[in-house]
Parts: sequence; structure tokens; C-alpha cells
Amino acid sequence: MADAASVTVSRRQFTVAALGTLLTTSLLETLLARDLVPDGVQPETARWLKEVNQLCADVKGQKLKQVDWQTQLEALFTRIELKELLTLVDFERVTKKVEFQEQGERALPFEFPKVEGLAPVFGKQIFALKKGQSIVPHGHNNMATAFYVLTGEFHGRHFDRVDDDRNHMFITPTIDRKFAVGETSTISDAKNNVHWFTALSETAFIFNLHVLDIVPGSKKPTERVYVDPNGEKQDGGRIRARILKAEEAYQLYG
Repeated sequence: MADAASVTVSRRQFTVAALGTLLTTSLLETLLARDLVPDGVQPETARWLKEVNQLCADVKGQKLKQVDWQTQLEALFTRIELKELLTLVDFERVTKKVEFQEQGERALPFEFPKVEGLAPVFGKQIFALKKGQSIVPHGHNNMATAFYVLTGEFHGRHFDRVDDDRNHMFITPTIDRKFAVGETSTISDAKNNVHWFTALSETAFIFNLHVLDIVPGSKKPTERVYVDPNGEKQDGGRIRARILKAEEAYQLYG
């Protein structure tokens, strides 16, 4: 069991990776990404990256519905070869000296190579996990995010978020299966809002991208909302999932 400091580091890493990536000119990201920039990118890969960025800009700009973003982004991920994505994220160097968390995921920041005309509107990171560790069950407020398995295997579980009250989230299961290398999943406020990934292999690495603040003027802060999916079972497969503090979520499921 990790102590609270370990959990805090994990949460801070997620926040830094998310916000630092968006602030691409900041000193913070420059320091985090130092020596982690691959030398170049193939033209077809650059076009792919621009298409991904355009989808993210469209959903953030309310030009594309969230569910359509999910469908189109998942289709885009089928068009890139794994080896090209590994090169794009400079996987070998980024993961060479990884120190895994005692619980939960280790967030690894990296920098894309420079692509003319590309100003990313999304954040990105690689999550590193050991066997039995989890990206713990959580929902999202005002976010759209996607995962792509780079190495290893995961048990992936997704849930639709039906309703909330002060202390609970009401969810229904939608996906419960193994995710292998090259497979992807997406999450939004509208579909599969809650997810939970557990590493099945000795080590497992998964690429993550996320778009923040996709609903202008939302009263909900942009954040993860940790839940306990092993809650009270209700009619129609619905689950009354208790909302958790991050520390408790990692203690239970990390």
C-alpha cells in the first residue's frame, strides 16, 4: 500500500502533464521534456497528427459532438502503425529509466517533434504500470480523452455516467474486456465517461491524450472524479458508486 505522498505525486504528475502540454511554450514543459524530443517525423505521420489535433480543436470549439469525436478519433487510431506511434512519442527514450509507482500509474511527459503548422490543443502523456496496478476507476468532468495501448495488456472497464448526487455517481457498465497492443478507447461527458484499466502483463504502457474545458461555462471543474464501481446494484444494471477521494481510490484499486 502506498502512502499519501505517493498518491499525491501521481495526481500532481497527471496535472502537470495535462496543463504543461497545453502550455507548450512554458518553461515547465521545456524542463520536463528536455532530451525527450525525437529527431523527426514522417510526412504521413505529421498529417495524422494534424488530423488528430483538428478533431480535438473541433470538439473543444463546439464544432463536433463529443460522441462524434470519439468515433472519428478511434477511426484515426486504426490508421497509424504502432511503430510510427512509438517513434512519434519517442517511446524507447521516454521509458528507458522509468520508475514505477507503488500504486497506480506513473505519468511520463514527452514532447512531439516539431511539425510545421501544428499547435496542439490537447494534452498527452504515457502511463506506465506494473502487473496488477490500475488507472483507478474514475469519471471525468468537462473532458474528452483517449487511450491507445503501446505495450502489454490491460483489463479495461467502462461505464456510462447516468446521474450524480452529492456523494454518489450512478453508472451502468458498457465495456468489460481485455485490451491488447494497438487497441484504443475513448471517453467523454456523453459516452463511457467512467473507465478503469488494470495491467495484466508484467509491465504495460498506454498512450493518453486529453482535451480539457470542452464545455464553455461549465459549472463543473475540469477534473477526474474517483468512484467505487463495486457499489450498490440497482435495477437495469445501474450501480450506485460512491464518490471517493483520490487517496482512497488508489488504496482500494491502485
